[in-house]
Amino acid sequence: MSRHQTGVTRPFSIKVLITGASGQVGSALVRSAPPQGKLRALNRQDLDIGDAAAVRAAVAEFQPQLIINAAAYTAVDKAEAEPELAEAINAQGPRHLAEAAGTLPGCRLLHISTDYVFNGRASEPYQPSDPTDPLSVYGRTKLAGEQAVLRVLAERAVVLRTAWVYAAQGKNFLLTMLRLMRDRGAVRVVADQHGTPTAAVSIARALWRIAELPGVHGVLHWTDAGVASWYEFACAIAEDARAAGLLAQAVTVTPITTAEYPTAAHRPANSVLDCGASIEKLGIKPPHWRESLGTTLAQLPRG
Repeated sequence: MSRHQTGVTRPFSIKVLITGASGQVGSALVRSAPPQGKLRALNRQDLDIGDAAAVRAAVAEFQPQLIINAAAYTAVDKAEAEPELAEAINAQGPRHLAEAAGTLPGCRLLHISTDYVFNGRASEPYQPSDPTDPLSVYGRTKLAGEQAVLRVLAERAVVLRTAWVYAAQGKNFLLTMLRLMRDRGAVRVVADQHGTPTAAVSIARALWRIAELPGVHGVLHWTDAGVASWYEFACAIAEDARAAGLLAQAVTVTPITTAEYPTAAHRPANSVLDCGASIEKLGIKPPHWRESLGTTLAQLPRG
């Protein structure tokens, strides 16, 4: 797989194990990996992180100095009917990785988490230290994964919470909206949930920056800049995709309430994460979500 450098400014020549390498963030991590490092990228078929013995064997064989866990069960609504599977991947998996990392001197673990650990009732952006209160199986299992990583590995672990992740591939809001807009010419989208659309490449950039900084540990927040509702995100997709030649005609986007679009899992109404402390620690700034949207749309095939 091709690699190019994004945001890495210091010499970087360590062994890095990436799990969930075929997912949105995992793929972005692989594409942007520093060329000096030795990378082992494993997808779900290569390594089931819910299998403790398999994790121990993979880590013992490769002897990484850094593990980045991009593996997760992210089917939020489906998790309500499959709590055991969500638990295995989102809670037990990170614990297995932390325990395996703990057997290697100095090995760090960077673990990706989510805004869903909060209940979304706050009126301000969430700080990393704010109390958690997940509303769904997905959120509860992700929180359990966070807690396990920090308990087992302490100052050698980073939990990076993010939100509303999308990319030019995979299953995400952007690609779903584009498909529906082409098929129907009109969409109805929830307007009373707010957060920050975040491109997978932005998360990868932050993770590689954290990898350069061994003194960074604990819980960090990272999203693109700005705030939007799902409705506003959809309007931007319709406008920018039309301008980029990805949509043949204008699309009608109608705002609706959460109550008008019931789902199996409860979602936080406020998913805005405060990234100020992370920006200060990492010394980099995220792009505005609208800028990242344009960059991502430019990667999609026309016609």
